[in-house]
Amino acid sequence: MNAPIRYKGYEVAPSAQALPNGLYAANLTIGTSGAPSGSQAGNQSGTSSPGARGGASRKIVSFDALDYFFDERHALAYACRWARMWIDEQRRCA
Repeated sequence: MNAPIRYKGYEVAPSAQALPNGLYAANLTIGTSGAPSGSQAGNQSGTSSPGARGGASRKIVSFDALDYFFDERHALAYACRWARMWIDEQRRCA
């Protein structure tokens, strides 16, 4: 698992989960402070928690098993690319 990275104001935490069949599931968690409501779409789960800035809420979305890979590094790279595309799309639609 990689350390979280920042991309355009979002905190991105990609991960690769080893499965019993030898594959790795590409997983992803994206968080931001004060994201507009309705920014969660698709097959993800979202939670809110109090933010550090003046009561702003922190939005977190998680994506599980975006795809499956034989190599852990490929799963992590895919999750990172997927995060950038998702964030760019959220900003485009805002």
